[in-house]
Amino acid sequence: MNWRKSTYSGGGQGDTCVEIAALHPRIAIRDSKAPTRATLSFPTASFTALIEHLKERKPAP
Repeated sequence: MNWRKSTYSGGGQGDTCVEIAALHPRIAIRDSKAPTRATLSFPTASFTALIEHLKERKPAP
């Protein structure tokens, strides 16, 4: 699998985020600090809807 990490994951060490991999027709997600542990997978459409929802959210005051 070709795992990718967000370009926003820098923050110094760059290992404090999740990674994703395309497994058409699904998206797999894993913890970048524990890459050999279990992964989650979602249908691509559901993952896309989640990302769009998160982009629309306003930060809490």
